[in-house]
Amino acid sequence: MQDMSYYEILEVSKDADKTTIKKAYRRLAKEYHPDKNAGDKEAEQKFKLCNEAYQCLSDDKQRSIYDRYGKEGLQGMGGRGHSSGGFDDLGSMFEEMFSGFGGGRSRRQNPADMDKYPLDMNVDMYISFNEAIFGCEKEIEFTYKKACKPCKGTGAKDAKLSTCPQCKGQGQVYMKQGFMTFSQTCPLCQGTGSSVADACSSCKGRGYEEVQESVSIKIPKGIDEGNRLRVSGKGNISKKGMRGDLYVTFGVKPDKHFQRDGNDVYIAIPVFFTQAVTGETLTIPSLRGELELKLDVGTKDKQHFTFRGEGVEDVHGHGKGNLIAQVNISYPKKLNDEQKELLKKLQDSFGIESKPHESVLDSAIEKMKSWFK
Repeated sequence: MQDMSYYEILEVSKDADKTTIKKAYRRLAKEYHPDKNAGDKEAEQKFKLCNEAYQCLSDDKQRSIYDRYGKEGLQGMGGRGHSSGGFDDLGSMFEEMFSGFGGGRSRRQNPADMDKYPLDMNVDMYISFNEAIFGCEKEIEFTYKKACKPCKGTGAKDAKLSTCPQCKGQGQVYMKQGFMTFSQTCPLCQGTGSSVADACSSCKGRGYEEVQESVSIKIPKGIDEGNRLRVSGKGNISKKGMRGDLYVTFGVKPDKHFQRDGNDVYIAIPVFFTQAVTGETLTIPSLRGELELKLDVGTKDKQHFTFRGEGVEDVHGHGKGNLIAQVNISYPKKLNDEQKELLKKLQDSFGIESKPHESVLDSAIEKMKSWFK
């Protein structure tokens, strides 16, 4: 099921509308919910995949990206990005599907089953410009959480929880303002309805222990600043043994010569003014070797020359960007007498062509004189 598409996971067709997708999710969520399949690891995994598929397909933006690029296309959004209102929608579904009997009161989750931390986790990794362009394999060390065994993840001595004194076990506290009553999650028990009387000496009341682990990850070519890579099944571990995912967020160190913009790469090429005037051919560096840059006769300062397909390989495999060479023309800061004479002779050799400004300035001066007559 792990390798199935989101549509296959929810057992719907690719052209299914939102109503059909929602109905399919509700049916499968009931079937695989952990409360109905206690200790069934396979059912827990299927339930997690159904959640993941629904969060994507219920959001128009994510679904469009998924249809075009698959799961990898969602990496820039953090893999399974949050759909607009998605979690509220899921929450209302579960309230309907697993509500208590007799009076329709909702069934609150047993505090002893609630985890004190999210299952998915994130770590930051910094790589060089070269590693981001060409990909590499890296060993990453991280620390994940798993439930404390002595207290069964509750944080309480002998796993014994008492009723929260502030909300009286309701998980909600109520405030009155005039004729209106407002409720909010109990700040003392965080909505569990229970509190710790005596803290577990093993985990100091945290409810979890931290474990160090390392994993080798393959970084694809073209990864960019802020991109995230999901390592399935390497996140935190729940009380029931279900493990979340590890997300690696990348930072890329800048390069001394190349500057990246998406899949395009820019490089500044210093050019002496005589080379620009005569249109010389220069050898310049690229990401994969050397290229020949043929300057135009009379190349302008800041002029761009584009080399198609010499940029960064797209991380999703959709071709390569371009290399753009920007010419930065430099001029001599000092001239000796011989150089001045040579330049004057060169200028004179062009005749009137070398002094186009004179006719423009002469007419401007004459016009200005007429203002004072």
